Amino acid sequence: MAEHFYKLRVAEIVAETDEANSIRFEVPEGLEDAFRFKAGQHLSVRVDINGEEVRRNYSLCVAPSEDQLKVTVKRIAGGVFSNWVGDNLKAGDTLDVMTPHGSFTVDFDPTAKRRYVAFAGGSGITPVMSLVKTALGTEPDSRFTLFYGNRDANSIIFLEALASLKDKYLGRFELYHFLSDEEGDVDLFNGMLDRETCDEAIDHLVDEVSSIDAWFICGPGPMMDAAEAALNDRGVPKDRIHIERFLAGRPSAALAAQMAQLQEKAAGLTLSVTLDGRTRKVEFTEANILDSAREAGLPAPFACKAGVCATCRAKVTKGKVEMAARYGLTDEEIAAGYILTCQSVPVGEGVAVDYDA
Repeated sequence: MAEHFYKLRVAEIVAETDEANSIRFEVPEGLEDAFRFKAGQHLSVRVDINGEEVRRNYSLCVAPSEDQLKVTVKRIAGGVFSNWVGDNLKAGDTLDVMTPHGSFTVDFDPTAKRRYVAFAGGSGITPVMSLVKTALGTEPDSRFTLFYGNRDANSIIFLEALASLKDKYLGRFELYHFLSDEEGDVDLFNGMLDRETCDEAIDHLVDEVSSIDAWFICGPGPMMDAAEAALNDRGVPKDRIHIERFLAGRPSAALAAQMAQLQEKAAGLTLSVTLDGRTRKVEFTEANILDSAREAGLPAPFACKAGVCATCRAKVTKGKVEMAARYGLTDEEIAAGYILTCQSVPVGEGVAVDYDA
């Protein structure tokens, strides 16, 4: 579907730490259904900063049952949007916001008895917080274990809220903090969640790896890679590992060269693009299908343009397409023919993609 932003009023700004702020939005009457979300999903936000359009994705930090729409933004060095939020945004301001999306979630069932484990680092706690609250609140017989890495105690986002959840769900919620710049009595918890620490955490703090129904990983790239590798080496099925990336790594030199070659061959090809029920012929003139569609005047949706958020997702209905980064798609979506148009190049004539599918 075409991109559609809604103007939402900022109801409240909550300082979570010195670096992180949560934004709670007011949902206008009549848009309640449009902004319903699943635990772990995110919002795409658009704002004009010094005459430049800036788009970012931020995860919802609340459970659907809380009847709130709230995201958390952590300052990053040189971050245009994150620093603008911390320095300028206030209650009463309005932001352009897309409806929730994302696949970093599972279907929760009140009758289920499941085991969940999450690795989170820094602001990666944001979607995980939504998942923790939802799992514990929705499934009274389920348990959740959270490994959370930060620099020090002052940088822990949701420190008090997490402690409250641990008290509320005694015996069902296990919380372990790992601090790289602050030393405690237990060596295991001193340091980053690197590969060695992830291995030790799994070996000593998870009863039986095969009994875990879902693993969630979100945080800095090296931490995610370490946790994923630890799970892969233990034979955890891929469909049980859920990963949410905020940033995409640079493509390898070989992949970049391959995509450049494909872009050169595809220049001038015609493809069909279906959007909002209409199909248009589009010439491939840019680096990818998304940019070519927008260059042709189509309001194709996008946010990150890095293969992470999946806002630009479409389905290939004819022809062949090559895709570079694919972090924002599940294996099931890829098998079903979905692509990230910001990362995709047509191979030969006759390609058709459908944003409405």
